[in-house]
Amino acid sequence: MKRFLCTGFMVVCLFLALTLTCSAQEKGFDDKEIRIGQWGPQTGPAAPWGAVARGSGLLFDVVNEEGGIHGRTIRYFLRDDQYNPAQTVAVVKDLVERRGVFAFVGGVGGACGLAVMEYLKQNKIIWVGPSAAIREFVFPANPYLFAVYPLYEDESSILTKFVVEKLKAKKIGFFFQNDQYGKDGLSGAKKRLATYNMSLIAEIPVEPGDKDLSSQILRFKESGAEVVIMFVNPTVAAIALKTAATIDYKPQWVSSDTLSDYPLMNTITGGLWEGVITGAFGLPPDTDHPILNKYRDAAKRFSPEERWGTFYLAGILFADPLVEALHRVGPNLSTEATLKALNSITNHQTIGPPVTWTPEIHQGTDSVQIQQCGPGATYITLQDWQSNDLATWKK
Repeated sequence: MKRFLCTGFMVVCLFLALTLTCSAQEKGFDDKEIRIGQWGPQTGPAAPWGAVARGSGLLFDVVNEEGGIHGRTIRYFLRDDQYNPAQTVAVVKDLVERRGVFAFVGGVGGACGLAVMEYLKQNKIIWVGPSAAIREFVFPANPYLFAVYPLYEDESSILTKFVVEKLKAKKIGFFFQNDQYGKDGLSGAKKRLATYNMSLIAEIPVEPGDKDLSSQILRFKESGAEVVIMFVNPTVAAIALKTAATIDYKPQWVSSDTLSDYPLMNTITGGLWEGVITGAFGLPPDTDHPILNKYRDAAKRFSPEERWGTFYLAGILFADPLVEALHRVGPNLSTEATLKALNSITNHQTIGPPVTWTPEIHQGTDSVQIQQCGPGATYITLQDWQSNDLATWKK
């Protein structure tokens, strides 16, 4: 009897050990739900970008309304990190260690993402569609991180080419946020200008929370810059244009797609955004397109208080490939199976550029459109999807 009881006890212990091991390896879902998280600035200087995370929430609402993914609903956790890397670390650790999320989507900010990138990798947490586009995210390839957003360096190169070849500009200034976002944009512009034997007439940094930009804008005016390319946050851009207006400085402003929400930017600049040229990572919000129409209608049901805009749509665009991969996996969900599905996505296109991933390359695209803010904050497409012919990572 003692031998029988001892054997039985050992079997139970072994079963519990195996159960705990499987649970540790495959946390983040059960038979009823898949837990997905995102951080994003709902408050602070970059709060306008917070709509990205809310847009992902709309996508998940639609998925759940349609029956979920192989019987599982998506349980979504959104946390405000105030565009502060230290706060990003705190909210991500909470979601991983207390909530047990399976994957993250989006996540605004290059510095914020860098603050948690290694932590997510060490914990084998999948991260799809960072809402920032710095090289460190994808080179060398991180097995758990899949980028949808075109690299800032690629976008800046494409914008600079447009400025030189289409606008025929000779005197170009660059206004950049003093972080990886701004510096990558600056790098792309310099590499493109070098192909024309040109250089920037002025390159001026700004801190994300700066409020007085009078000295920077005066320096641009004194430099004679006829075009100023901006890689800054929405609040800084608004202050820059208002400051320029007070000293009667009227360059052609050109911006990263991070400022391509024209109604929003026109409102916070007091109407000064009209005429600004930007990159674009997705279709204009007012486009008559089957997928856009579907989510526009869904937004009226799920989030009638939400403004239908570019940043909100970005949240759908960044999260969509993860939903596609989860559908491909089938009912036998696991991190490994999801990684395999993500690595097999080829030319997947919804409301943005086509996205392709392989085990070696996790940068999904290098293509952007170029648009201009028209009267009434309308969208005017100046150039369709264009890739960066100087991108070395594809070769």
